[in-house]
Amino acid sequence: MMEPVRLGPQDAGEILTLQRAAYVTEARAHRTFDLPPLVETLAETRDALGDPLCLAWGYREEARLVASVRVRVVGNVGEVGRLVVAPDRQGNGYGSSLLLAAEARLPRGVTVFRLFTGEFSHGPLRLYKRLGYHETHRSPEFDYQLVHFEKEIA
Repeated sequence: MMEPVRLGPQDAGEILTLQRAAYVTEARAHRTFDLPPLVETLAETRDALGDPLCLAWGYREEARLVASVRVRVVGNVGEVGRLVVAPDRQGNGYGSSLLLAAEARLPRGVTVFRLFTGEFSHGPLRLYKRLGYHETHRSPEFDYQLVHFEKEIA
């Protein structure tokens, strides 16, 4: 797998485009297009990426961004969000590789990773379990449940 690159506010437009393309499948599975990654604005994406607590990485094939992830560091917790892979690159290991790369690149004090996904996101549910995340709880969201995961790092 290629080496991930750091992403920042200058990449917001490209990240938002990738995010929207990647989440269409999730929106269909959950029967709503009101998912936060689909309604997030360019300004919100840029602000999130400009937050000093937010670290973001991605994979590029030549100039094209094909995967990205954001992690917000709050104390000893890395809150993983917006792990996205271009639809034509899904199923090729980009998501798992990028998530593991992000985990390895966070500050030493981060000992816990948390993330969530929708209950009908079958691919991500399998991915997170395979990478050592365990379900902690579920919470209601629209007409489905959000499945919350956690992973401790020694």
